[in-house]
Amino acid sequence: VQLVESGGGSVQPGGSLKLSCVASGYRVKSGCMAYFRQTPGNEREVVAATGPSNMWYTDSVKGRFTISKDKANNTLYLQMNSLKPEDTAMYYCAATADRYCYTSAYKYNYWGQGTQVTVS
Repeated sequence: VQLVESGGGSVQPGGSLKLSCVASGYRVKSGCMAYFRQTPGNEREVVAATGPSNMWYTDSVKGRFTISKDKANNTLYLQMNSLKPEDTAMYYCAATADRYCYTSAYKYNYWGQGTQVTVS
C-alpha cells in the first residue's frame, strides 16, 4: 500500500488549501481514511476521517474543513477553508482496512509521507 500526498503550502489566514492523497494497493471505498496533523513535540492528532460506517471531524475544524473520497480516482481529499495560524502543522494521510473510523493513530496501518501546511 502506498499513500502519496500533495497540496500543502503556505497561505495567509483566511485562505484555503486542498490536500490530496492518492492511494495505490488500497481501495479508498473499502475502509476508513483520515487526515492527521502534527506539530513539533506533539503527538499526531486526527483532523478528519471518513469511512463506510462513520465520518468524524475534530471540533476545531468543523465548518471549515471537508474530507471526501473520489472513488473513481482512488483519492482522498481534505478541503481546508478559513485557515488559521493554529492549523499550521505537518498533515498526514492515513488508512486502515477497518470500516469504522477511530481517532487514535494506532488504529491506522498505512501512512503517507506528510505535507506541510503553514498559515501566517
